Amino acid sequence: MKILACYSIKGGVGKTATSVNLAYAAAQSGLRTLLIDLDSQGASSFYFRVRSGKKNWGKRFFNTYEELLKQIKASDYDNLDIIPAHQSFRHFDALLSDHKKRHRRLRQVLKGLKQEYDLIILDCPPTLSYLSEAVFQAAQMIVVPVIPTTLSERTFEQLQDFFRDKELRLDNIYPFFSMVQRSKHLHKNTIERMQVRYKNMLETQVPFSSDIEKMGEHRSPVACYAARTAGGSSYNHLWQEISQVMDS
Repeated sequence: MKILACYSIKGGVGKTATSVNLAYAAAQSGLRTLLIDLDSQGASSFYFRVRSGKKNWGKRFFNTYEELLKQIKASDYDNLDIIPAHQSFRHFDALLSDHKKRHRRLRQVLKGLKQEYDLIILDCPPTLSYLSEAVFQAAQMIVVPVIPTTLSERTFEQLQDFFRDKELRLDNIYPFFSMVQRSKHLHKNTIERMQVRYKNMLETQVPFSSDIEKMGEHRSPVACYAARTAGGSSYNHLWQEISQVMDS
């Protein structure tokens, strides 16, 4: 079982759209896929039309994998299940602070799901916290969408600094360009500079696209309604590239 995290310190960079579309592409490729929506705002859950129960169960999230099994919901797509977000997830940092091995706790809990799934995708909130540290310990690959702008590049550098400070594996971070507008000189120049600077930069670039923006209207992955567009095909290419990295 592989664990893939979609993460960014900066919000509004396409993190959830990436999580949703990668989960769909992985499931379509035949992998038994579980998407866990760790962001209490629940955007991934919304896109897949899946609701969490009303009961506050977040306080039991890190206890045992059996607690997670109880919360798994089927999606409308073969091979794809969801653990939807709950508002109680916003208290995860407080919960993890009480665990002696809090950085390893998520990894230990997810191990119990290895007989059920080939791939787990974590849609993470845009924060640096105990939860994010636990995610970084659990995931073999951390995919980071980066808008090719100065501010987005700066937040990516901050993420790398955090990894160095915590002595985490920098080679697990794989950035890619998101919401790309090639007509903008800033985007073009930033892409050229970062491609040289960061060896793990993925080749696939997801364009700024109205088709991707319409995911909220359709409440489905973009490949389900605009597969042949630049936006729709880009996530499929991104998944193919990521799967090759994870299998290498």
